[in-house]
Amino acid sequence: MNPIKEITSREDIFFLVSSFYSKVRKDVYLAPIFNKHIKDWEAHLEHLTDFWEAQLFFSKKFMGNPLEIHQKVDAAQGYTLNEQHFGVWLNYWIQTLDAHFVGEKAEAAKNRARSIGTFLHIHLFKARPSYKE
Repeated sequence: MNPIKEITSREDIFFLVSSFYSKVRKDVYLAPIFNKHIKDWEAHLEHLTDFWEAQLFFSKKFMGNPLEIHQKVDAAQGYTLNEQHFGVWLNYWIQTLDAHFVGEKAEAAKNRARSIGTFLHIHLFKARPSYKE
C-alpha cells in the first residue's frame, strides 16, 4: 500500500486512475457498463491519466470529448445512466483519493469530479430523445 502523499506527478495520477478503475471494474452496478464499452483497458487508463493530468496540471495531452463519449454510452445503454451511477462513481473516486492522497491537488480532483459528474449527468439527460425543455 502506498503512503498517503500529495499528487505531484503523472505517475501519481496514473496510480490514482488505475486504483480507482480497479474498484469500478469489480462493482456490481458499474462494472457491466464499463466492461461492455471499454475494450482496451490499458489504453483507456492512459487516456484518463491524460485527462486528469490536464485537469490538475493543465497539460495539453488530453484529446477527446468526454460528453460525446458518455452520450454514446448512455444511448447504447438504452438511456438508463442516472444519478446513482454518477454517485457510485464519485464515491469510489473520493474513497480512492482519500486512501492515497492529500493536499491541494487531491481536493481539486474531488471538486473537478463533482463538477464533471454533474455536468455529464445534466447533459446526458438533455441529449435524450425524450427530453423537452
